[in-house]
This record gives sequence, C-alpha cells and structure tokens, in this order.
Amino acid sequence: MEQCKVECLYDLNETIAAELLKSVTYPWEALKGIGDFIRRIGPSLDPAVYEKRGEEIWVAKSARVAPTACLNGPLIVDEEAEIRHCAFIRGSAIVGKGAVVGNSTELKNAVLFNGVQVPHYNYVGDSVLGYKSHMGAGSITSNVKSDKTLVLVKNGERQAETGLKKFGAMLGDFVEVGCNSVLNPGTVVGRHTNIYPLSMVRGVVAADSVYKNQSEIVKKE
Repeated sequence: MEQCKVECLYDLNETIAAELLKSVTYPWEALKGIGDFIRRIGPSLDPAVYEKRGEEIWVAKSARVAPTACLNGPLIVDEEAEIRHCAFIRGSAIVGKGAVVGNSTELKNAVLFNGVQVPHYNYVGDSVLGYKSHMGAGSITSNVKSDKTLVLVKNGERQAETGLKKFGAMLGDFVEVGCNSVLNPGTVVGRHTNIYPLSMVRGVVAADSVYKNQSEIVKKE
C-alpha cells in the first residue's frame, strides 16, 4: 500500500491542512480529525486575511462566496477560492486557495487542496482531493457501502482495513475525473491519473495512468 501513503499522493505545501495530513500515514486516517483541526486553527488565522462568518466558519476576504451558497461549520475557505451559486457545504470542510466549489455541489468532511475544481453538480464526502485535481460535471464520491460494512482499500490481492463506515475517495495531485463518474467507497487514485467519463471506479488506481474501465487501465506514455 506504499502508493496510498500521504507523501506519495500529495504536495503538502499546497494545503492549509498540511499539519493534519503530516500526522498520519494514509490520508483516510485524517478524515476523523478534519472538524477538530479546523476548530483548533481557525481562531489563530490572521484576521487581516480571514473573517469569521458565523460559528466556526472562517472565510478569506479575497474569496468569492455567492449569496445563495449555504455554509456550515466547521469550515475554512482559503484565499481566492470561489463558492458558486447554490453550493452546499455541510461542514468539516477545507476549501483550498483558488479552489472552485460550483453550482449545486455538496461538500462534507473533506479537504480540497489548493486549485481543486469541483465545479458542476458534484458530491464530495469523506474525501481528500489533491492539488489541482478536477472532477467533471456530475462526478461524485460514493462514501458508504450499500451493505453498510466498514470500507476496505483494495489493491489487487492486498487490502487495508480503514475502520471507517464513511470513506469516499482520495485523489492525488492533478487527477482528472471524467463527467458522470462514480468513485466508490475506498477509491484511491494516484497523481496525474485520468479517469474516463462515465466510469465506475473502486480500489487503487496507480499514478500516471488512464482509467478506461476496471479491466483496462493503461500507463501514460
């Protein structure tokens, strides 16, 4: 499971949550601590850069938040981020610098690194999305198994127990997810990988790959 480790997936210089992710080996181990991390660092954020908007919500003054967006804490919206019309942030979320949360997109218990785009009708729950990763219109993270059992991360014959009932997807830096794809519980996608539109993804997808379907994953040249 080496390729699933934090240092293999993410550039921690590109998130305000670096301290949280440095404290764990695998990124899903940070999911339970997102809310408490925000509550801890929020009050220490520079008031010249961030303003407090309601309980446990800190929004950078340079961020653009549509008046129709719904923000719930604990939440940090970093500099130059954009929260568009009718976005719904349910809480325990970090939206990185320059990130885009779009129309009718829902976030819950998630870390979006700097430059992430989830711009059109996306659901991102119990997930970590790496630097400049992008989810195409209608693509979602499915974060609970249909049988409600604990999520496993599977990589071929190997598997890792997470102890989590809710676990969406861990996307490495620069991952591109095609429109209307479903990332099933326990999905981990390595850096610079592209997922074809209309895909159903589960398990570990190696870095620098093109995912066409479960039986056809090719290495980028």
